[in-house]
Amino acid sequence: MAQGNQGGRPKQPSLSQLRAFVAVAEYLHFRDAAAAIGMSQPALSGAVSALEEALGVQLIERTTRKVLLSPAGERLAVRARAVLEAVGELMEEAEAVRAPFTGVLRLGVIPTVAPYLLPTVLRLVHERYPELDLQVHEEQTSSLLEGLAAGRLDLLLLAVPLGVPGVTELPLFDEDFVLVMEQDHWLGGRADIPREALRELPLLLLDEGHCLRDQALDICREAGRTEGAPVTTTAAGLSTLVQLVAGGLGVTLLPRTAVTVETGRNEALATGYFAEPAPSRRVALGMRTGAARHEEFEEFAAALREAWGVLRYGVTLGRRTACGGAAPRAPTPSPSCSVTRCAGRPGASCATAVAATPV
Repeated sequence: MAQGNQGGRPKQPSLSQLRAFVAVAEYLHFRDAAAAIGMSQPALSGAVSALEEALGVQLIERTTRKVLLSPAGERLAVRARAVLEAVGELMEEAEAVRAPFTGVLRLGVIPTVAPYLLPTVLRLVHERYPELDLQVHEEQTSSLLEGLAAGRLDLLLLAVPLGVPGVTELPLFDEDFVLVMEQDHWLGGRADIPREALRELPLLLLDEGHCLRDQALDICREAGRTEGAPVTTTAAGLSTLVQLVAGGLGVTLLPRTAVTVETGRNEALATGYFAEPAPSRRVALGMRTGAARHEEFEEFAAALREAWGVLRYGVTLGRRTACGGAAPRAPTPSPSCSVTRCAGRPGASCATAVAATPV
């Protein structure tokens, strides 16, 4: 292999070459790397070879069965990723300067929020930001955070707090959890259920990986519930979870935004509301700290708060509802998303979705 441009100024690598090398470093497979960046396999191989020629070092160790990074490749892959990220930030900054709320916005949403809040988000974008190309990705929290850090996603809609360095949270509202049970359950219809009731109830939870499961477990621990029985039932979504409740397998906790959607069609179910202060969760937008579009995202968060308050209660956040309950409000900081408060009349609804297990 040639060792760079020995007689004069070294040749500068191109962005295309860097993207090809980073893709190979990530996948360690030429075919998969080529597919990931939309390049043919011969073109990818040629780009990596050209980069090695320009840098004067071997980056990839090629064998008939596998691809490995050389020691130099391991070191330079980190630099190459940093260069591509910096170029991405440059393009993002230029786009933001040209005009806010235009171009592509890649929004990541957790499954326990998407079915209940996306209609509001899509309506807001359609009516107020018609030039914005909104692209929605529904994934679990860990995958969304990885996508945000890697630049694959621009903004997240999820439950907080996250406690993740480099992510700034823009709170939207707090919402109570509601207890869902069979129609003839003795707690059905009550509006003063003590948290301590959770100590003995056969509670169905979501699968591992969903933050809603973790929040429910936090609530149970605060109520004095000890570790329960091993998981014997699982489900892939809140809709299935609610059907398990209707079938008599136990009770579950739903965010208020999910109640109407998930229980309104089933007469075999009843709901009950906790005594104040009711257990609740916080829903927020998450963005990269220092994002070039941070002012745009903050304005979007404010517009979403307003749109959600008007849609659900006919008022802007912080005002009183006609029925006497408080409308959802921009939440004050709290140490745990499972214990923040959201005042509102027990009949109102609020947000979430995903998998089951009796504990």
